[in-house]
Amino acid sequence: MLMNDLPEQVADWADILSGKSCLWQSGQLSCGHLSAIKGHLVLLAEHLNKSAVQQSLQVLDAAGIAVEVAGVKRVADRDVLSLRLSDWSLELKQQLQQVANGWDFACVPALPDANKPGLVLMDMDSTAIQIECIDEIARLAGVGEEVAAVTRAAMEGALPFSESLRRRVKALAGADAAIIDQVIANMPLMPGLITLVEGLKAMGWKVALASGGFTPFTGHLRHILALDADFANTLEIKDGRFSGEVLGNIVDAEAKARILLELAEHFNIEPSQTVAIGDGANDLLMLAQAGLGIALHAKPLVQEQAPVCFNQLSLEGVLGLLQAP
Repeated sequence: MLMNDLPEQVADWADILSGKSCLWQSGQLSCGHLSAIKGHLVLLAEHLNKSAVQQSLQVLDAAGIAVEVAGVKRVADRDVLSLRLSDWSLELKQQLQQVANGWDFACVPALPDANKPGLVLMDMDSTAIQIECIDEIARLAGVGEEVAAVTRAAMEGALPFSESLRRRVKALAGADAAIIDQVIANMPLMPGLITLVEGLKAMGWKVALASGGFTPFTGHLRHILALDADFANTLEIKDGRFSGEVLGNIVDAEAKARILLELAEHFNIEPSQTVAIGDGANDLLMLAQAGLGIALHAKPLVQEQAPVCFNQLSLEGVLGLLQAP
């Protein structure tokens, strides 16, 4: 079967490809399977069209990589096409990114197994929720612009996270701590968060937060979403006001990576079955440590270094990737 014979919408391929072992060769679909699988390419979009597949296959063909079709699914109202590859290289991500226009993809040597126990560890600010909580606290405290500028520098990797956090918290000194409740009351969840958490729980997976933010916010999310664990920083409060200090050790990049390993050991989960999701420079170590690291709408530095980048879909896309055939 030629590519031209397939429907324009990839979702319509499901019945055609069902139960078949197929190879893409020179623009044609034929029976067969790869003798050895060294990589995986998953394409995802709200509605995935044939052009996305054609452009991706051109990249693979130019690299001399044979492709086996693993299957087509509709997960969380998103199209998911899974391909197995005869070879894999780090350069493939950059090459595929050049043609990805309107869809997301993951090109990795291995994927976690949705049928085995697993762990997802997420950043909170701009990942599990749509805001940076400290920026919202600062805005209500009247120092919003000053703090937001430091936040941007930290997330882009221009400033060490621990230093940036202490500077931002210092700016809050004297503000009414009741601001925390105001922020919680207006804290917008990231699109797809509930879908992802519910899907992971149905798979029997563990879900946790590791945040450079603060415990009242991670604790609130843990409560309303029934998460398995949360880790964040503790703001010192004296006489109902912020002291301008952080208590205890700061949850920075190194801490997030360590928390991932410790949780995996605690829950007896294989390292290859761990997934980390984040958006800032302080998430990079955690993303690299995980079996699968996913950057969500990330800063440029993170886009360059993260194993997988989602720019079109939101957190529901993570569920699609994990449930890809």
